[in-house]
Amino acid sequence: MTSYLIRRFLYAFPLLMGVNILTFVLFFVVNSPDDMARMQLGQKRVTEAAVSNWKHQHDYDKPLLWNSEAVAEKKVTETIFYTKSVGLFLFRFGTSDSGRNIGDDIQQRALPSLAVALPTLLLGLVVNISFALMMVLFRSSYLEQAGVVVCVVLMSISSLFYIIGGQFVFAKVLKLVPISGYDDGFASIKFLILPVLIGVFSGIGSGGRWYRTLFLEEVEKDYVRTARAKGLTETQTLFRHVLQNAMIPILTGVVVVLPLLFMGSLIMESFFSIPGLGSYTIDAINSQDFAIVRAMVFLGSVLYIFGLLLTDISYTLVDPRVRLS
Repeated sequence: MTSYLIRRFLYAFPLLMGVNILTFVLFFVVNSPDDMARMQLGQKRVTEAAVSNWKHQHDYDKPLLWNSEAVAEKKVTETIFYTKSVGLFLFRFGTSDSGRNIGDDIQQRALPSLAVALPTLLLGLVVNISFALMMVLFRSSYLEQAGVVVCVVLMSISSLFYIIGGQFVFAKVLKLVPISGYDDGFASIKFLILPVLIGVFSGIGSGGRWYRTLFLEEVEKDYVRTARAKGLTETQTLFRHVLQNAMIPILTGVVVVLPLLFMGSLIMESFFSIPGLGSYTIDAINSQDFAIVRAMVFLGSVLYIFGLLLTDISYTLVDPRVRLS
């Protein structure tokens, strides 16, 4: 098992390197430092002196990949790629193009993102699994058909409809919750209720169909027929056996998204004015702050790969076949 985990861990480094290089190419080949300077200065007619001064202040006045004028190792270190991309592997995100410390911003905004994403995930799991089990319990009946139709309808509607509709009905008309905003501590709960409920409701369609498919595959297996032959009711069979044996694919889907919870939701946080990492990324894109966007792309890649590693580790805990490989 140890060698299995080591192999999976070593796979992460070339993946991160590839993401880092691809991100660098997209940002510094498509958009040159001169273009970035003019966009940040925000003026129609920018002088060359102003562009040069901005590039010098933000360390964009170096060569991209190779500094032929430097000596020894500085031919590599005195480049934009080394100063802007290599430091990401040490989680040195540097400063944004507007002068803010990106690392401090990430630390401050990770908790609001997690405050929205974690309750949405946990409550969504309970609702989706319960709904799927109900459809499987009444399979081959009108209730199952109605449940599938509901799932398809919910999947066909954009999440923007749920957000705007929820804000209009529950915040503007009924005035049950604030329409947007955020606060510190327990005072933030009133701002989180609506985005969490919308996140759960908008995921019922896809989640319910996914778990229904998993459970339907399990109920046709031999161990389920054996359980029925021993006198267990259909409800006991579903909860004691089917749900337990379907935990491997369920665990895969849950564990892989756990690290990504810190990244937040781009759309949800923007509409509800939640100061998380999702809205942080959207604001950086709108202001064309490429330093922040690069850092968030790399951080998202790291968290996703970490989620895959957690999935592999969870496999070793629940699947004996993996432990023996």
